[in-house]
Amino acid sequence: MSSTNLPRAGDLVPAAQLQERFADLHRPLSAAQSVVEAARCLYCYGAPCVNACPTGIDIPKFIHQIRSGNRDGSARTILSANIMGGTCARACPTEVLCEAVCVVNETEGAPVKIGLLQRHAVDHLLATREDHPFTRLPDSGFRIAVVGAGPAGLSFAHRAACLGHRVTVFYAAEKPGGLNEYGLAAYKMVDEFAQREVEFILGVGNIALESGRRLGANLDLAALRASYDAVFLGVGLGKALPLDIPGTGLPGVRDALAFINDIRRAPDKGAVSVGRHVVVIGGGNTAIDAAIQAKYLGATTVTIAYRRGKEQMSATTWEQEFASRSGVVFQYWSAPTAFVGTDAVRAVRLVVTRLEDGQLVVSKESHTLAADMVLVAIGQTLDEHVLSGLQLSRGKVEVDASYQTTLPGVYAGGDCIRSGEDLTVQAVEDGKQAALCVDAALRRHNRGRS
Repeated sequence: MSSTNLPRAGDLVPAAQLQERFADLHRPLSAAQSVVEAARCLYCYGAPCVNACPTGIDIPKFIHQIRSGNRDGSARTILSANIMGGTCARACPTEVLCEAVCVVNETEGAPVKIGLLQRHAVDHLLATREDHPFTRLPDSGFRIAVVGAGPAGLSFAHRAACLGHRVTVFYAAEKPGGLNEYGLAAYKMVDEFAQREVEFILGVGNIALESGRRLGANLDLAALRASYDAVFLGVGLGKALPLDIPGTGLPGVRDALAFINDIRRAPDKGAVSVGRHVVVIGGGNTAIDAAIQAKYLGATTVTIAYRRGKEQMSATTWEQEFASRSGVVFQYWSAPTAFVGTDAVRAVRLVVTRLEDGQLVVSKESHTLAADMVLVAIGQTLDEHVLSGLQLSRGKVEVDASYQTTLPGVYAGGDCIRSGEDLTVQAVEDGKQAALCVDAALRRHNRGRS
């Protein structure tokens, strides 16, 4: 809903302070710092950090390459497993994946800074490369359509192109990149990194992009199946979950991802409108990103209202603590029952909840929070009507072990399937593995015809 009556961030926060707040979240390592940090790695045999990485990056190897001065080789080790190693180094929850199981936690009380080391190597390669580090196999003669230009779709496209196939990526947005471009906090992806990474991925060649193409509107799955040798769906979860309570249509009530997108797209953060009293509904990393940025833009109070407790939040502990340090207040065991107001939202009515035998129970006790902006971040769901003909299971596309859907020749990966956590790094792995499966199926079919 419209927020035109809300103040602009530039009227609440000096421009220099806004620039500082939206600067890079993590200061990159210098070349000297990276060597010192790499020296902390124990280069474990059967390293637990590798097992914790959904893309299986050989972490000890790339860290040793940094230590020995081979930054380009280190980046190739990373990118061979995870073509979006740059984004994942910035936005991946390393604190619950590779760094959580780092053996150095036990010996020194803090893990090797794997994420920062990964960023150091990849950023160096992207900034200094003259030739693309990956080459394509000879043209296979096969054509593959990819729907969606997020992490799964782009990862699939890159690996399929390397395998010699010609790929066309169809996507609805203005720019490719998916949530990397439109759904991450601005301070996590500064300096247009998402687009620089897309440019790098496309640099391998044989990948064409068609923007403004939306499945179910001006893109038809049946037509794609007829025109291409295979189709990969990396459509994500493109539909915000509705919150079915009174007042959702009031001005000032917004989808949190749309708010994050506005901030990402604004050349001048001072032009973004923000409430003075902001309430964020939800418990995931999107809620955290929206809440922190609302505070950075000058909101007087920002409260995250979550219907369960701290331990049940899907946002990582690090993200929760970062939000608290940024001035965000958490109100647990609070479920919204109505947004209150006439011309615009003025308050949120909340009811107290509790767990009984694992079930959420709503009490009769309620209270209100003042709010002139409400950001809803209760998750996303699959836009099912555009996927007619596909078997769905528990709100996601059903696939077999080779990532093939119930429609022959149609594959899927990323957040739209149930393969693990809905993380960029998991989507990249899905795209990579699906491309390998499609390649094997196409070549097997081709041999069968000869």
